[in-house]
Parts: sequence; structure tokens; C-alpha cells
Amino acid sequence: MAKSRVSLTVNGRAVEALVEPRTLLIHFLREDLNLTGPHIGCDTSQCGACTVDLDGKSVKSCTVLALQADGADLLTIEGMAGADGTAHVIQEAFREHHGLQCGYCTPGMIMRVHRLLQENPDPTEEEIRFGISGNLCRCTGYQNIVKAVRAAADEIDSAKEAA
Repeated sequence: MAKSRVSLTVNGRAVEALVEPRTLLIHFLREDLNLTGPHIGCDTSQCGACTVDLDGKSVKSCTVLALQADGADLLTIEGMAGADGTAHVIQEAFREHHGLQCGYCTPGMIMRVHRLLQENPDPTEEEIRFGISGNLCRCTGYQNIVKAVRAAADEIDSAKEAA
């Protein structure tokens, strides 16, 4: 099968590769770019473990072809930490508030929360639950995830006020 060129920015870095037209974005990220943070959970867009931020929108990368991301700006969980390796506020809130157990859903959940807080910086508990409803967690019961999101929102707001 003939390959096509795809060029995009991933976590602030320009990347270019040849891919088969049928290559899913999740496979391109994991196999071609060795970014294994986005997980393959279901291949049917049900779980959200593969969620990434694509041009300012949360997408399940198992539902997007790599070629559809040509020219895009993409953020994965690997791009969330600071340049010095310090955890992002959302990552730290998940750790502090026990918003993870097995961790399998965590990268996709954090990426969805990142976009949720961009869209709504001060969400209510109901808005948080609705905002993350496309990402499944089989371990936590969501209560601590909601606490973590609320704490991250408060921390981000405090940082903006201090600046």
C-alpha cells in the first residue's frame, strides 16, 4: 500500500512521517513516535484512554486517521509536564487527590480534563462529571477524579490571580 506524508506538531515539536492511509492516529503516536502515554483501551471510541488534544479539541485518537491530523497541533500526556519535568497542575492534583488507581485511564482522563478546564475554568461537580463522561474509569468510582479536577481548577485560578 502506498504511503502518504503526514506533518504535524506534537507536544511542541514538528514531526513528519510516511504512513499508510489506514493508520489510526493512536497507532502513529505509539508505534511511529514512541509516545505510549495515550493507551489503546477499546478500539471502538468507548473508553477514552487514547484521548489527546488536537487543534484545541479533545479527540479519541482511535477514531482519527493519522492523515486527518496533517498540519495539526497535537498535545499528548507526554507534553503536559513542564520543560524541567515537573508535573502539570492537573497531573499533580490527580496524584494528591488519589484520582487514579490502576492508571490505565489516567492519561486520557488528564487530557480530557485539560481541555475541559480550557473550556470551563470553574466547573461545578455536575459539569465535571458531564465533561469527563466520555472517559471511562473502572477503578475509582470517579469521586476522587472529580475532587482532583476541582482542585486543579482552583490551583489554576489561584495562579492566574497571582500573576
